[in-house]
Amino acid sequence: MNELLRTLPSGAAVLDIGSGRGSFDMTGGSFTVVRTDLERQAPQSGPNFVQADAANLPFPDRRFDLIISNHSLEHFGDLAGSLREIGRVVRPNGALFVAVPDATTISDRLYRWLARGGGHVNPFASAADLASTIARATGLRHVATRTLCTSLACLNRLNRVAPPPRRLLLLGGGTETSLLMITYLLRLADRFLGTRASVYGWALYFGNVGATVDCTTWTNVCVRCGAGHPSAWLLQEHMVKRGLQILPTYRCPGCRTRNFFTDDKGYAHLRVPQSGADALVRARPPGRAAY
Repeated sequence: MNELLRTLPSGAAVLDIGSGRGSFDMTGGSFTVVRTDLERQAPQSGPNFVQADAANLPFPDRRFDLIISNHSLEHFGDLAGSLREIGRVVRPNGALFVAVPDATTISDRLYRWLARGGGHVNPFASAADLASTIARATGLRHVATRTLCTSLACLNRLNRVAPPPRRLLLLGGGTETSLLMITYLLRLADRFLGTRASVYGWALYFGNVGATVDCTTWTNVCVRCGAGHPSAWLLQEHMVKRGLQILPTYRCPGCRTRNFFTDDKGYAHLRVPQSGADALVRARPPGRAAY
């Protein structure tokens, strides 16, 4: 989503829908952010929190230049109504960012098993079908889709505010060491067996994106903060180290957590086919990724 936030004009209005306490850091931005969620958050994230149902937004027509739906569509009880409302409040020359899990993946099934559903009421199994559904409902043209890889950061016990489920003990209790090993094994399976074991879901871009979207699959996702970074950028910035370790590693630029490094070139089969001229491809600086 950072591709969109970086190109917003001064004074632009952004809706962070179904965001909880916020799905991105808005410090330093010259735009106004309104965050909405069905449940009131405590503490609220920022001064502009509005408690609202996504299918009945209390905003005038064509109010927002950009709408962010970051891991929220899978939770909406009235998906069709929510998409219609997004189409109503976004400006005709505005943009929309959507990130969702792929319900067919190991990571989503694991999350729903551990969290006994985890509030995922809308299972998405096709990026193309979802893109068509969103485009029809909102009137915004689908621009690009990127595959998101998992780091299982949502299972990291350092990120939890509640006691972890007992089932998590079967996966090492959510320690960073266990999650690093699990996700690295998933990456190896994908690279050498051609599987999709490390896929989490998709990021979809609609409307007036105003920036080039990197549609390659970023396999370097931080096990603690969930931030994803393109391998070419990590190498260019000399962040990849080998030292005395057998496996190359890098420190996340955001939270400084040490992660195993993988080269995105080995995962071309995970990339979502783009629709001709709608595909905008170029390497970009790092941004947020998946779980």
